Amino acid sequence: MKMKFSSIVIFTSLVILAALTVITIVAEARSQKKKFEISKIYFEFNSSGNDLGVHVFLDGEDWKELTITNPKGLEIFEVEGGGAYKKLGMTELFFEGAEPTLDDVPLEKLLAMFPKGKYKFSGKTVEDQTIAGTGTLSYAIPAGPEVSSEIANNSLVIRWEPVTEPPEGFPDEKIEVVAYQVIVGSFQVTVPATTLSVTVSPEYVASLPPGEHEFEVLAIEKSGNQSITEGSFVKE
Repeated sequence: MKMKFSSIVIFTSLVILAALTVITIVAEARSQKKKFEISKIYFEFNSSGNDLGVHVFLDGEDWKELTITNPKGLEIFEVEGGGAYKKLGMTELFFEGAEPTLDDVPLEKLLAMFPKGKYKFSGKTVEDQTIAGTGTLSYAIPAGPEVSSEIANNSLVIRWEPVTEPPEGFPDEKIEVVAYQVIVGSFQVTVPATTLSVTVSPEYVASLPPGEHEFEVLAIEKSGNQSITEGSFVKE
């Protein structure tokens, strides 16, 4: 039985409409922006070494290209995967900028190189989708905590004073420390801001050879900025 002309026109129109719908869905899927789950940029101040650097950490699914632009519109970082990384993509990325001493690079000059505000993270996924995020760089940089340590009952006790102010000479920003982190060799723990001491187990202390050992206490501000104070203890 032959189809009537009108039926053929309707059938053809439906096929074309379906094809256009599929093309539109695919185009929209490709144009949709994905977001980095994490996009952070923050200062790290080492009060013992009097040095200051900027760190970046991000996490997102299967990206192959990335650029970071500062609040003034200047591109400050660019990376592109090649070979297998271009085909499969990448997820996490962490890097530290150089940490010059403030004697070599004055604080005012270093801060001018990294203006506070929103930094744009923009890239492409392996499927050529745009992936983006923002990170806010703050000048709320905490002072390094004052630390002390002792070995008592074969355990190592590390203590510190609460940090409520910026380092001397830094921008007078309100400081709100949300956590402290203690690092002794491979031992590492992060505790709430209400905690001002950590006890390292006698088993870990016993595993250390006799002599002097270093530790670090970090104060972490709510902006993500952090400060480090280095200390040491002697195991007999």
